[in-house]
Amino acid sequence: MNSDTVNRLPLDPDRAFRLIVTGGGTGGHTYPALTAVRALQTRLGVAGRTLEVLWVGTAGSLEARVAAGEGIRFASVATGKIRRSSNPLKLVSPANVKDMGRVPLGVAQARRVVSDFRPDVVLATGGYVAVPVGLAARICRRPLVVHEQTVRLGLANRSLARRATCIAVSSESTLPLLPETVRATAVVTGNPVRPEVLSGRPDKAIEALGLHGFDQRRPTVYVTGGAQGSQQINILVRDVLPWLLSHANVIHQCGPDNLADLRQHTAALPGELAARYLLTGYVGPELPDVLALADVVISRSGAGTIAELTALGKAAVFIPLATSAGNEQAHNARHLHDAGAAVALLGEATPDILRAAVEPLLVDSDRRTTMAQRARAAGRPDAADRLVDVLLSVVADGH
Repeated sequence: MNSDTVNRLPLDPDRAFRLIVTGGGTGGHTYPALTAVRALQTRLGVAGRTLEVLWVGTAGSLEARVAAGEGIRFASVATGKIRRSSNPLKLVSPANVKDMGRVPLGVAQARRVVSDFRPDVVLATGGYVAVPVGLAARICRRPLVVHEQTVRLGLANRSLARRATCIAVSSESTLPLLPETVRATAVVTGNPVRPEVLSGRPDKAIEALGLHGFDQRRPTVYVTGGAQGSQQINILVRDVLPWLLSHANVIHQCGPDNLADLRQHTAALPGELAARYLLTGYVGPELPDVLALADVVISRSGAGTIAELTALGKAAVFIPLATSAGNEQAHNARHLHDAGAAVALLGEATPDILRAAVEPLLVDSDRRTTMAQRARAAGRPDAADRLVDVLLSVVADGH
C-alpha cells in the first residue's frame, strides 16, 4: 500500500485526515506511536493531504510531554494501573480496586473525546491509558488499530484485541500466541524505528566522541543499559573490562548516576587499554553514529532496542530486565536467540557467563557477521510505513 491508498480514501480531499493516537507511560509505547504519526504525516503530505492529530493520554505523563514537544494536541483521561501478581488475592488489593474503579470514568471521558473529534481511525500502542480510549473507539464505531511492540501482547493490548479492527504486531512469532478468534485481524508490521537511527555514520561517532585512541583493527562493543543505565550490566562489564579491552574497543554508556563510581573502578586501567575505552553517562544525538560504529552491542532487550538493533543488523548480547512487565524482555530476547540472531542470557548472568557469550563474537568475525545478517533478516526498518499502510487501509476499506 502507498499513496494510492491515500487517494482512494472515502473522504473530502479538502478535509484533514483525523487520527487519535493513544498509548504511553513508557518510551516503548510512546516513541513508536510518534514515529508512526510522523510517517503518516509524510505519506499524506506527498498526496497533498493534511493530518490532524489528537493524542489521548495521562496528564503529566511522558506522552503528554512528547506531544507538547511535537506541537500535537493532547487530551487527558482517567486511567488505572493494574498491579500484576501471581497471587490472585493481591490482584484485589486496595490500590488495584481503586484504580479499576477509574476505568469506567476514563471510558466516559474518552467517549466524549472520540465523539467530539470524530477520528478516521484510532491507533492504540499499549499502556493502561490505551484501554479506555480503545473501548471508546469501538463504542463510537471508529476503526481501532492496536499495535504491539513486544513478542507477547501486553495487558492493555490483550484487553483490546477482540475489539480491534486490526492488530499490528512486531514479530511473526507473535501470531501463534494470539487468541485464535483474533488471528484473522493480525498483520506483521514490525516496531517503528526512528529514521535518524538508521542514518548513522561511524566516522561521525569517532569525531564527536573523540575516539581517536580506538584501534580500528579491533571490533567495537557498545554497552548500554538505557538512558538511566543498568547497575547489573555496569557491574558485569566492569568485572570483565580488562579482558574485554584486550579484544575490543568499548563505548560504555552507564547512566549519569553511575558515572562517578565506575570512573573510580576504571581509573587504574593501563594506558593502552584506557585509550580504547570511553565511559559516558549518556549518549545523546550521537546515538545513531555510535550504533553505526558498533560491531557488538551489550544491552537490555526492550522492544525499542530490539527493533533498532535488528533494523541495523547488529550482533548483540542481551541481558533481559528480570522485572519487566510480563517478563517481556526475556520473551523478546529468546525469540532472537532461538533464531541465531542474538545471544540471550536468560538465566543468572555472571561475569564468566557474559565473557563466554561475548568472546566468540569478538574473536570470530565470520560468526559475528552471520549473527548480524540473521538480526537484519529479523528486522523491519520499514515498520512505520507498514503501520501507516494499515491505518490507511482500514479507513479506505470502510471499517
